[in-house]
Amino acid sequence: MGGLGEDTRAALMADSIASAARAQGIEGADFDRVNRAYALAMEPRVAALKDDHHPAYLHPGRSVLILLQNVGPLPGATLAVAAVLESEDEHLRLPVGSAMDELGEGVAASLRSIPFPGDGRLTERLIGLERGLALAALAERLDHLRHLHLRADLRDRWTDHHEEVATVWLPFAERTHPKLGTRFAHWARTFERRI
Repeated sequence: MGGLGEDTRAALMADSIASAARAQGIEGADFDRVNRAYALAMEPRVAALKDDHHPAYLHPGRSVLILLQNVGPLPGATLAVAAVLESEDEHLRLPVGSAMDELGEGVAASLRSIPFPGDGRLTERLIGLERGLALAALAERLDHLRHLHLRADLRDRWTDHHEEVATVWLPFAERTHPKLGTRFAHWARTFERRI
């Protein structure tokens, strides 16, 4: 992966993604697209986060791995969307224009169609997503939730996040994919003890 260095945590994550993708039979253009999306999504993180152990640092790779390890093989475009989607930290988002230039209009259009937490029409917009985008949105959100307890900067929003999961994300996950539904349910149960 260009620009990530050979011994960095980002490069190690790139190796994990490549290995998981190969294990799922993802190759050729799909394989290249996933790797390129991950590298692009890491650019703002490498620039903005001086601590490579920050909970948001490896988020793009973890989102992809959630899909590969819990859902199975998916089209490269779906995995690319999961890599570049950023629902929590606006300053770490890859601009949609950059996604379009590097990954194509389809990925850019997908990014525009996925709602962020707090959206006034969140349920309606999630339900309207095609299955691949729904899976990408769920994986990306789940990864942020799994690391929320490490984000003191988001502490004032923990209760809001938990309530939104209970009313929107969890039912949506259960309808979309059983294993992701189970993972959201586990998070909701365990995180409730923290708030």
